[in-house]
Amino acid sequence: MKPTDINAPDYLHKVVDCQWACPAHTNVPEYIRQIAAGDFAGAYMTNWRSNVFPGILGRVCDRPCEPACRRGRVDKEPVAICRLKRVAADFKDDIHDQLPQPPTQKNGKRIACVGAGPASLTVARDLAVLGYQITVFDGGKSAGGMMRSQIPKFRLPDSVIDEECGYIAGLDVELRQDQWIGSLREVLADSWDAVFVGTGAPRGRDTDLPGRKEAAAHIHVGIDWLSSVAFGHITKIARRVIVLGGGNTAMDCCRSARRLGGEEVHVVVRSGFDEMKASPWEKEDAIHEGIPIHNYLVQKAFTHDNGRLTGVMFEKVRAEYDDTGRRSLVPTGEPDVHMECDEVLLAIGQENAFPWIERDIGLDFDRHGMPVLDAQTLQSTLPRVFFGGDAALGPKNIITAVAQGHEAAISIDLFCRGVALTQRPPSTGRFISQKMGIHEWSYDNRISEEARRKVPVKKLEDTLKDIKLEFELGFDLALACAETERCLNCDVATVFKPKLCIECDACVDICPTECITFTANGEEGELRARLKVPAHNPDQALYLAEGLKTGRVMVKDENVCLHCGMCAERCPTGAWDMQKFLLNIAHAGAEAQRS
Repeated sequence: MKPTDINAPDYLHKVVDCQWACPAHTNVPEYIRQIAAGDFAGAYMTNWRSNVFPGILGRVCDRPCEPACRRGRVDKEPVAICRLKRVAADFKDDIHDQLPQPPTQKNGKRIACVGAGPASLTVARDLAVLGYQITVFDGGKSAGGMMRSQIPKFRLPDSVIDEECGYIAGLDVELRQDQWIGSLREVLADSWDAVFVGTGAPRGRDTDLPGRKEAAAHIHVGIDWLSSVAFGHITKIARRVIVLGGGNTAMDCCRSARRLGGEEVHVVVRSGFDEMKASPWEKEDAIHEGIPIHNYLVQKAFTHDNGRLTGVMFEKVRAEYDDTGRRSLVPTGEPDVHMECDEVLLAIGQENAFPWIERDIGLDFDRHGMPVLDAQTLQSTLPRVFFGGDAALGPKNIITAVAQGHEAAISIDLFCRGVALTQRPPSTGRFISQKMGIHEWSYDNRISEEARRKVPVKKLEDTLKDIKLEFELGFDLALACAETERCLNCDVATVFKPKLCIECDACVDICPTECITFTANGEEGELRARLKVPAHNPDQALYLAEGLKTGRVMVKDENVCLHCGMCAERCPTGAWDMQKFLLNIAHAGAEAQRS
């Protein structure tokens, strides 16, 4: 096996599992340490550089970082990364003086962004500070897109959206609200240098089951219903409600229905409970609010009495899997189930809708009605039109929309400068030794052994009375600081210098996870099997260093290393050092300095 080049940016980036898993590659360990030190503004800005919306995402992010968290491998639960992000937002001081300033002299290029959701606003933020004249068009009264219209206020208050969209507007970005775009041809005729489409996936899937048309007045498409609730057009619901669907939209629908007067609210899902697309904490919150979830039931028909909805008929199914693991839902043969209700909310998926994009302007669509894009650059077949967020590659989540906004902004900047879109700025990394003395480090490597802290919530009887009352209270300072101590500082890497090593095995003896082995080299598969503790996770690298006097190699399993620093503390020659790895993900904005 070849020696490891730890200077390659992606190597140690992948070791920092949370940052690697985050689509926007937020520097999680750094902002957690900043929170621990009481530097909430600094923690907020560390977030803001990558994910743009720390206060929003600290409440409603899908948290891809947390399943990847190394703490989850040695403990029952990962660090509460998402909720610590909210701590930075809640406790920061005024950060306006830390925001970049747009140049007074514009570069002469005009960019139109269609839609004021997270992808478009990320593009606007990144390009505004480079001197681009950015205009964002949106049909709503306020910026935020589907963050504002589809996420209930008890999860995400308008004040948080207003604040963080305001930071972007303050970069001399023109927001044209209440301006619906009905034709891309007309937009292109206005001589924009580039157009970014970030209109989301605004159409909820419907169904044509028997009874759908007859009982249409009592059956609502979930995302449309949530939007009507958000803007105050709907303020009540019937007593008995069924929500069809198992994603996060279904959870938002059922919890909103409880707050609007639904006394008997049920969620019905085709799949098993563990296979639902909803986040585990969303399901937990729904159950906490007295909402039962029924699984393995497939809707067959809506029953009605002369147009008045009376219920839904379901077929019982079970899951069967073929040799490839593909699932099929097979009828059990049991009698159908009829569930009575007065209203139904359909949350069975979302689709893109581009009726405003003409099909004869050179922009190609695939057989699913999605724009044909370059997956890396997000450029369409019409060169000056770019896409991002749910409008690009289908519905996902806010943090993915932000990540695609960053990529699209790079592409637009390159395009406007006449540079090939493949010549993208590289990520870079640098190391900073944490050594302050023989056994002292500039970071706290004493790891708490306590369990994950739970986020306090308001009393159920209070929150169910007010659909705008935020359900979660967030961490207070004591809880936040206690939770930060659970972080394993995965960005503080163990760096090994073979020439200083005397092969005394002191590091091997003291390592709490037995992840260090001195042995003869070999092919990776064979080498993994004969380490002191076999390394069975090929998704995480082996750190191999050669140059030892005996000809052996040092091998460390990155999968189980806790970054505790005990190897460096114990080493008598200083062959081991703890060095913080700082990753710079290049953006099109001011943070990515251009030579």
